[in-house]
Amino acid sequence: MNKYRSHSCNELRSKDVEKKVLLAGWVNKKRDHGNLLFIDLRDNYGITQCIIDKENENFSTIEKIQLETVININGKVVNRSKETINKDIETGEVEVVIEKFNVLGTCKELPMPVFSDQEYAEEIRLKYRFLDLRRKKIHENIILRSKVISFIRSEMNKFGFLEFQTPILTSSSPEGARDFLVPSRLNPGKFYALPQAPQQFKQLIMVSGFDKYFQIAPCFRDEDARADRSPGEFYQLDMEMSFVEQEDVFKVVEKLLIKTFKKFSDKKLMYEKFPKISYTDALLKYGSDKPDLRNPLIINDITEIFLREDVSFEIFKKLVNSGSIVRCIVTKNTKDKPRSFFDNIDKWAKDQGASGLAYFTIEKDNEVSAKGPIGKFFSKNALEEIMKKTHAEVGDSIFLACNKKKELERITSLARDKIAKDLNLVDENVFALCWIVDYPMFEKNEQTNKIEFSHNPFSMPQGDIDKIDFTKPLEILAYQYDIVCNGIELSSGAIRNHIPDLMYKLFSVAGYNDKQVDEKFSGMINALSYGAPPHGGIAPGIDRIVMLLANEKNIREVTMFPMNQNAQDLMMNAPSEVDENQLKELNLFLKKNK
Repeated sequence: MNKYRSHSCNELRSKDVEKKVLLAGWVNKKRDHGNLLFIDLRDNYGITQCIIDKENENFSTIEKIQLETVININGKVVNRSKETINKDIETGEVEVVIEKFNVLGTCKELPMPVFSDQEYAEEIRLKYRFLDLRRKKIHENIILRSKVISFIRSEMNKFGFLEFQTPILTSSSPEGARDFLVPSRLNPGKFYALPQAPQQFKQLIMVSGFDKYFQIAPCFRDEDARADRSPGEFYQLDMEMSFVEQEDVFKVVEKLLIKTFKKFSDKKLMYEKFPKISYTDALLKYGSDKPDLRNPLIINDITEIFLREDVSFEIFKKLVNSGSIVRCIVTKNTKDKPRSFFDNIDKWAKDQGASGLAYFTIEKDNEVSAKGPIGKFFSKNALEEIMKKTHAEVGDSIFLACNKKKELERITSLARDKIAKDLNLVDENVFALCWIVDYPMFEKNEQTNKIEFSHNPFSMPQGDIDKIDFTKPLEILAYQYDIVCNGIELSSGAIRNHIPDLMYKLFSVAGYNDKQVDEKFSGMINALSYGAPPHGGIAPGIDRIVMLLANEKNIREVTMFPMNQNAQDLMMNAPSEVDENQLKELNLFLKKNK
């Protein structure tokens, strides 16, 4: 028998009554009833209630021990009385009468209680993450993460994928975020980079003749934290396939995600065949390429309405004539909402940096009319045209915004979410997954006015390669795609460019000459020159998938040892200063502030 325990703290049942057992774990909770002391003993698997009476020679000692002390106990299993059965725990029909106990690990005064649902400052939680991880909810989240990863591995094997590991120390490349750099001692003045993703390596695996690859890949990006993104490092399900088109990748991913979401959540899937929405349509209808399809509200463009002579809303008409556009959101059956509902949304929009949201409601006595601050500026014919374009009906309300395209997309996307929340339109018990497709290959940087890759620089452009007009780069579409769930981007992917000459041309559009491409991507370019198959892939974020399955809003709740918002590990005191001799070995010198 193991000297510490014969059973786990979630194992004992009525069938074990009268057994002598040995349990080990943490003192989760104590309740002193005078002559009886109750102790909830907790381990990784669950909780068992243990009791000791005052006559036991160990009573006074165990009475004084600190919560979260690690102990093991010898005792006998007995039935609880009917009125004391605890249906909230699986061992709730029995308890263990303590005969002897030993302290295995002492505990200092706790900086935060473990047996508590109370929220604590992130600084405390991350500094004492080992205590935070003992708390029931986050402990279960981390176990869920392990099970999800194990399941994904199993399914990928069933799909015929082979798991390979790619290098952690590699070269720096322009993949969209800042690299973490690692100085080379043996090569003074030169640096490795931690991979932002195994992008080049997984393509090289395809060039090497392997057909289907995957790994649960660590990725490193020096970028700011947000609720759905950890600073520093994260994990993704990296996969790549040879001799595939876009639809082949979609089939694998849809099968995997449907199985995973069904296995680990009771929530319904809105679609088992994920809708495909073009990037252009996503920005028009939802204001974002990360739409939450649980939200039924649709954004409509009604710019041309303000070119009509029977519309006299001069503020918008002047803006439209100077190049702005007008988009609106229809809310069904809201004409009887109080004035405060509309004013609150208008005020909210101003708080977001917009000029507000104009609005009116559609009514009808003898003929269609508009009620509200701007209703008088629209003729009956103009209103009927708006109703036709937006599928609005009598009794509906319409919110309008006018601005340049990018700012308009921002505010209408936020407004769509805000209005849906206020009207309680989003079903929280649903997962709505979709594909965003047909991304532009390039975009213009508004600050520098330069043409840049909009997504992955290794993507294959759409259409006949011989007929691509490189003089109109913003019109080139790529076989790039994102998968989105409930407004959260799970992954980006693409069919890859496997043709070296085409890659040089595309990089030249983004301002790279052949020499720069050779320097940055020598391994890739060289490999593609020796017979590369058509290939493509994707890399869903493990952290984000688990976050959704665990019903968490912040990715740090499903990450074992996350950094804080400032990319600091408060528990391990990283990043930290290093010894000057270490720097000398690496030929590095710190610039001292004067």
